[in-house]
Amino acid sequence: MSEIFTILKSELVVTGIIFILLLIKLGKGIKNDVLLPIIQLLLLLNFIASCFWNFETSCFADMYQTDMVIACEKSILSLGVYLISLLFTGWLRQTEHLAEFFILLLSALLGMFLLLSSGNFLMFYLSLELATIPVAAMANFDLQKKTASEAAMKMILSSAFSSGILLFGISLVYGVTGTISFAELPTMLNGSTIQIMALVFLFSAFAFKLSIVPFHLWTADVYEGSPFAVTAFLSVISKGVIAFAFIAFLYKVFQPMHAVWYNMLMLLSVVTMVLGNLFALRQQNIKRFLAFSSIAQVGFILVGISGSSAQGAAAVIYFVLIYVFSNLAAFGVAETIALFTGKERIEDYKGLYQNNKFLSWVLALALFSLAGIPPTAGFFGKLFLLTAGAAKANYAFITIAALNMIVSLYYYLKVVRAVFMDKSDTPPPAIPVNPFTKFGLIICAAGIVLTGLLGWIYDHIAALF
Repeated sequence: MSEIFTILKSELVVTGIIFILLLIKLGKGIKNDVLLPIIQLLLLLNFIASCFWNFETSCFADMYQTDMVIACEKSILSLGVYLISLLFTGWLRQTEHLAEFFILLLSALLGMFLLLSSGNFLMFYLSLELATIPVAAMANFDLQKKTASEAAMKMILSSAFSSGILLFGISLVYGVTGTISFAELPTMLNGSTIQIMALVFLFSAFAFKLSIVPFHLWTADVYEGSPFAVTAFLSVISKGVIAFAFIAFLYKVFQPMHAVWYNMLMLLSVVTMVLGNLFALRQQNIKRFLAFSSIAQVGFILVGISGSSAQGAAAVIYFVLIYVFSNLAAFGVAETIALFTGKERIEDYKGLYQNNKFLSWVLALALFSLAGIPPTAGFFGKLFLLTAGAAKANYAFITIAALNMIVSLYYYLKVVRAVFMDKSDTPPPAIPVNPFTKFGLIICAAGIVLTGLLGWIYDHIAALF
């Protein structure tokens, strides 16, 4: 029994925090100013616990599996959730249902942990639903806003559609092979027509969750309508876990059909980068801007996955870690500004530097990293992704990806120009930054710089394979 508790450490810690919040809610209740620091401390302990006592094993007839790579991925997700609790302190303190919000968020995180450790399609599907349904409820957390209800409706409909596609693909796989075990499937795949059809359905389900073009149509509206904390969770944590699962899905389960999915991956990667960049160019709302930029970032993740190697997997995990720091920093600054001014348009950022130097520099650093400008960590992340993708010697593909990096420079620097160079008759006033939010932004800024400069971080991730 003690061994089972050690194996399921990450899931049990999250479950324990959920039960603590339920007990608090059932009691007399605690004010948000007191409850939020308690939750932040629990999430910090969850992150610390995820970094220790990890090993490779399986249980429940291989339905649950874990190893050092999966443990590393769970640690990155735990770090991201902890940072979200810090960065959006202002909004979280104001919300009427703080305990319920974190119960939903941690339920989704629990589903993500189980998703990464899934050993067969049954466990995978149930975990995916647990990771998705609470997020739809979170999207509607601003109950007084109609756009939040619209976002939740679009989220649940797109999730239901992608789940149906996933189930159909799973049924085809089971009908052809007679098994849903990830360990047994590779020996039974021969690239027949019906297996290719099953792969297309399964690939499409992942594409919905990752917002790969043309399955991205829900993304911008859901991001814009949801609270900033939920948008950040969707953009970073949800995308990160699906990217991790996608690697295992393609590399381990469907590796015998590599020739098929490589061509799909290459085509969709190019389309996703190009259209993501083109739509990001014309956005004025900061949430929609970051939504389409995240779609373009997914295109670069697909470049790394296309390498079909340990180097490609390590590059994706490293990039997601950098993406956690960079994107959360951008969302944290945007939420701080929106909470004080009520404005979310990029033109409202003109002259921000005049009265808000700290927020301006953190935002610039985050956007530089997302654009891949050295010496930020984003440059090294994209460099490793392109290097992994170049292993197939498809240099036209890599050239297109590199050119898209240049295109992305324009719209990221457009925001930086508005903040530092554009003049405004009514620049944003001095915006007070909550100490917890400031601490979270400092962590993100340090992560953006140090993750790139400290080479041992990537070496550690690469050594796990």
